[in-house]
Amino acid sequence: MEFDIKGKVEELVKKIQESPELMKGFQEDPIKTIEKLAGVDLPDDKLQPLVAGIKAKLAASDIGSKLDGLKKLF
Repeated sequence: MEFDIKGKVEELVKKIQESPELMKGFQEDPIKTIEKLAGVDLPDDKLQPLVAGIKAKLAASDIGSKLDGLKKLF
């Protein structure tokens, strides 16, 4: 069974960004939030790559929005 981590990261990031409640849950307990969103119950070590990918995407998105704000100053 092939699992597309990149595709799943994109899907989950979108869901998390659209919901302040999910964002808060992800910040407090990323593993539990991902299990809930993905509908899977896997060992934590199996979900860590997914969590790492989501955190990286969210951080990149946050940096991008802050840079957009700086552009408006100039």
